[in-house]
Amino acid sequence: MKVLVIGSGGREHAIAWKVSKNKDVDIVFCAPGNGGTDLEDKCVNVDIKDDEIKKLADFAQEKKVDLTIVGPEVPLVLGIVDEFKTRGLSIFGPDSKAAQLEGSKIYAKNFMKKYGVKTAQYKSIEDPESAFEYIKQCRYPVVIKADGLAAGKGVSICKNYDEAFSSINEFMVNDIFKGSGKKIIIEEFLEGVEASILSITDGKCIVPFISSKDHKQIYDGGKGPNTGGMGAIAPNPYCTSKVLKEFEKDIMNPTLEGIKGENLDYKGIIFFGLMITKRGTYLLEYNVRMGDPETQAVLPLMESDFVELIYSALNGELSNFNIKWKSSACCCVVAASSGYPLSYKKGFEIKGIESCKNIFASGVKRENGKFKTDGGRVLCTYGLGDDLKKAVETAYDNLEKIDFKGKYFRSDIGK
Repeated sequence: MKVLVIGSGGREHAIAWKVSKNKDVDIVFCAPGNGGTDLEDKCVNVDIKDDEIKKLADFAQEKKVDLTIVGPEVPLVLGIVDEFKTRGLSIFGPDSKAAQLEGSKIYAKNFMKKYGVKTAQYKSIEDPESAFEYIKQCRYPVVIKADGLAAGKGVSICKNYDEAFSSINEFMVNDIFKGSGKKIIIEEFLEGVEASILSITDGKCIVPFISSKDHKQIYDGGKGPNTGGMGAIAPNPYCTSKVLKEFEKDIMNPTLEGIKGENLDYKGIIFFGLMITKRGTYLLEYNVRMGDPETQAVLPLMESDFVELIYSALNGELSNFNIKWKSSACCCVVAASSGYPLSYKKGFEIKGIESCKNIFASGVKRENGKFKTDGGRVLCTYGLGDDLKKAVETAYDNLEKIDFKGKYFRSDIGK
């Protein structure tokens, strides 16, 4: 069996690693993959970018790929599933219409409102003058979100009018997200603890994975600018049985009704970003793919075969699949390049990758037999344990085995 995993990050490394465990899988093509996937058993990197949709479809046809799994959001929003299905190729993910649940914050919030999904109050705005006028009457803090994709960085929590004015100016006028911030959402601020629930759907039911918690800010204590994620733990200790019941009743079930009601072609991952507050559990956002770095903390805990799970969704038989999980905890810690998420340098040699087993690479390239930094988030190490404390200790112990110039990481993931 031949599988194609699309993407180049730590999430895709984790997916390729998990897929390779299936006894029927002979080869895992990673497009484009990274220096870490290059080391994995059965994995072969392919020099095609994840947004080169027609080239990817051509490759899948030429190599007679049995299953394609899409890691990042961009190709999904661009319509890779539509292209593959037109050619009769098997692919796991939502089509371009369903992918708007992540591709457009305005579409997603209107969807939530229509189907009664519990979420924060909001206002969608399409021109800066209206936005500047609207924030004069807001209660602070407020949350300002870019409508389109912004690599996980299009969210600004504003404590006062001046901060809101500055964010709107950056998003809408200076266009720092190259079109994605030309339309925005201004949303009430919810105070609480964030949680991530990765889930899988076949369009007829949604099956949630074990809960997890991302750590978005660059500095310890949740301070500094947002990043793509500096580490994650699973399960999330704040996701009590009460929270999970609220999630199912107020968020997951209405979302499923929306998928059916809008007749969305959705056989893939649906990720729920939650805020657990004193007033209950709210939905912050949808993602239409697995999270990064949540995937790196969740997949090591999955005992079930991932490929079999995916096929159960593609065949519309997900309700018959019982996902089995290890009775353990997992922690992953990201090692980033100094200066990330702003400016940073690349090309530094990384030592210790081959001797450290519990690792998922992101911004890593392999050049003349050596591993070098090639991105802001370079890699993550993960640890498993009978409890979260042990998992955290193991993850940090593994990280000590890795060294490169400018190595930076948060010291409080899961603590």
